[in-house]
Amino acid sequence: MFDIGVNLTSSQFAKDRDEIVKRAQAAGVAGMLITGTNLHESQQAQQLAQRYSHCWSTAGVHPHDSSGWTAETAQSIRALAATPQVVAMGECGLDFNRNFSTPQEQEYAFNAQLALAAELNMPVFLHCRDAHERFLALLDPWLDRLPGAVLHCFTGSAQEATEYAQRGLYLGITGWVCDERRGQALREVVPLIPAERLLIETDAPYLLPRDLKPKPASRRNEPAWLAHILATVAGLRGEDPYWLGAVTDQNVKRLFGIDFLT
Repeated sequence: MFDIGVNLTSSQFAKDRDEIVKRAQAAGVAGMLITGTNLHESQQAQQLAQRYSHCWSTAGVHPHDSSGWTAETAQSIRALAATPQVVAMGECGLDFNRNFSTPQEQEYAFNAQLALAAELNMPVFLHCRDAHERFLALLDPWLDRLPGAVLHCFTGSAQEATEYAQRGLYLGITGWVCDERRGQALREVVPLIPAERLLIETDAPYLLPRDLKPKPASRRNEPAWLAHILATVAGLRGEDPYWLGAVTDQNVKRLFGIDFLT
């Protein structure tokens, strides 16, 4: 199994990061992609990927932090992208739900990162919330110049899933699918996603699967719970989790151009 979305730079892991990584490995997680959400965290993510041999990272600026995108940021992200640990541009995209950065700032930073990814021939690690139509309008012109893309933490509709899959995007599914109340709509969409477009992730320390038993004492999610998410996704699809895990591992290798032992 490979966890494509781990916020290992989070302060919630500051005291026991090594133990978190060891528990993940013991639970069968063969690799992890550490998410960079701004320049500082992208630098930290790359350093952590150097520290843990089975980890890689992304480099980019999340829509929440788009107001901080500058020419200097772009140059620093470019430098990070030249390192072997960084295998995707992002997390980038649009988030019109809370607008911590203005829509105009988000669109500017998103387009700049798409251009940089195209120039460097890197896949993109994407975020979209409450912005589907505008997101596609900005993304579409770049798709034939990008080697690949994944929409991380997908929680959209069946129609959105279809539109993304038709464009060749991968969809990352998190523990949101383990919530039979808030995640019910996603549970109905998951069986419709082509297996060759499916990836799994924890988004740790966020989105702890609600149905874990026994419930962890902490509300903090961690990559060791990836197997539970995979089993839930496989169950909803009527597929064997070992088979689906092998398929998603191959998807990771194809999208990010990395190799890891499964």
